[in-house]
Amino acid sequence: MIRHLVLFKLNDGIAKDDPRAVAAADALRPLGGIIPELTFWECDWNITDRPIAYDFAINSAVEDTGALKRYLDHPAHQAGVALWREIATWVIADYEF
Repeated sequence: MIRHLVLFKLNDGIAKDDPRAVAAADALRPLGGIIPELTFWECDWNITDRPIAYDFAINSAVEDTGALKRYLDHPAHQAGVALWREIATWVIADYEF
């Protein structure tokens, strides 16, 4: 199994209630029910206001590297990435467990 973690940091001037941020979050929320490779899926806004905190997080899992690639290439994932690319930067970690 591979854990796929993503943390998003909104760009300066973008708040989580900005319509673009709302749309980006809404694009990711249903992916667990859309992309069959995802064996685990959760995502949501950070609830703390610490300066080092990121703003939005994804915690997900797939079976193997092939499944990870299919998830990353899936059109629904790519559509969400396109929205986030306009408003945020992010960091990713993938590890086997």
